[in-house]
Amino acid sequence: MKYMLLIYNNAAEFEAMPQDEKSAIFAQVDAVMKELQESGEWAGGEALVDAARTKTVQVRDGSAIVTDGPYLEAKEHLAGYLTVDVASEERAVEIAAGWPDAFRWAMEVRQVIGEG
Repeated sequence: MKYMLLIYNNAAEFEAMPQDEKSAIFAQVDAVMKELQESGEWAGGEALVDAARTKTVQVRDGSAIVTDGPYLEAKEHLAGYLTVDVASEERAVEIAAGWPDAFRWAMEVRQVIGEG
């Protein structure tokens, strides 16, 4: 079953962290990704640019309305995602719980439609 794990964090908090703390987070990410690649559970993923560079598009009365930034006002933003191909939802949750952003902010686990 494929699951998308959505990574949420707070860019301002992350930027304010000391470099050694940031490096530790990146080392944790590398370790989790290596584990997923070795187990064959890694199916893809990417980091996303800062939410300030987001465009939100809505069509109303036939016209596109384009605004800067994410649609919702929040300190946390969608920072990236990974897709895993795992045996169960429990395993997807376990992977999300091991991702560094889950310790400070949040991870969202969603099954991909059309997958078993």
